[in-house]
Amino acid sequence: MNLKETVKTAIDGAVGVITLDRPRALNALDKSMCLAIDSALTSWATDESVAAVLIRSSTERAFCAGGDVRQIHDNGLAWKRGQGDGSLGREFFRDEYRMNHKIRSFPKPYIALIDGITMGGGVGLSVHGEYRIATERTLLAMPETGIGLFPDVGTSYVLPRLPGEFGTYLALTGARIKAADALALGLATHFVSANRLDELTTALIGTINVADAVGMIEKTMMQFATDPGTPELIDHRALIDQCFGHNRVEEILAELDRQHSMFAQTAAATIRAMSPTSVKLTLKEMRQGRSLDFSACLRMEYRLSQYLLAGHDFYEGVRAQLVDKDRDPKWYPASLDAVDDNTLDSYFLSPVDGDLTFPA
Repeated sequence: MNLKETVKTAIDGAVGVITLDRPRALNALDKSMCLAIDSALTSWATDESVAAVLIRSSTERAFCAGGDVRQIHDNGLAWKRGQGDGSLGREFFRDEYRMNHKIRSFPKPYIALIDGITMGGGVGLSVHGEYRIATERTLLAMPETGIGLFPDVGTSYVLPRLPGEFGTYLALTGARIKAADALALGLATHFVSANRLDELTTALIGTINVADAVGMIEKTMMQFATDPGTPELIDHRALIDQCFGHNRVEEILAELDRQHSMFAQTAAATIRAMSPTSVKLTLKEMRQGRSLDFSACLRMEYRLSQYLLAGHDFYEGVRAQLVDKDRDPKWYPASLDAVDDNTLDSYFLSPVDGDLTFPA
């Protein structure tokens, strides 16, 4: 599959437009897509005719459902069998995280239309830009603990900085939230009805100019943005802060078990179904991310990705969710108390093949 089939880039007026066009895979990112987006941003950052960037999807079903973990799963299993060098896992995460870094450091306004499913890598494509437009179809989540991974794409920086312990809750449970909650938490910046996205895009392209890109974007958004309705998650703030403020997963679960609400019971059951290694690693990641800058968070995530690719649970999680689809993963270790904390600590060390670096 060539780049033109999955990522389309063009300059329209003073706007660089990126269209994700892999609809059958819900725009799941592969290495080539990351490189195509990175290349466009590199070019447009210094192009004086480009005043802003807009990224969108060609399908209403999804903005981007995440990274193409099936490719990484297959490549890694072949490597474990002695076939090939398993390099895709290194290259994909390296290129994706460099792209995330470029989005956050991009010197011009970056507008993401996060219509439809926006998970994992899709969050990384949107949350680091200034303008994140949600619709009634938006469904946002970081569900990685369910496939033996961890929230990445720079969310180890973003999630710990959400109000209270909402970030910890989202990271451990992989909970899916809609537009109203995404706005309330700051993961989205505006709500626009899905049936007005084409009109919004036309208006943005027609008004954004080099002289006052931000002013034109703000004026246009005032004309299109509406109230997304009442958020649901905010009502659980007190419980989330009380339960998810602990620094051990076992303590979080014990606190949830002491609650009698359906919300708490569901959260506890969800966490217990996830990879024990992943949830413990994710909590450590969230706590460390609080004190790291964005680049350091991406380097930490890269380290974690490389150690987990050499392990068991990622391959089992992808098998259960995406390959066999039996939804019955056999995690190893199978319980939280069997996960060795010293082993987890070693995952935060520099990998054998070196740390993630960012090109100048």
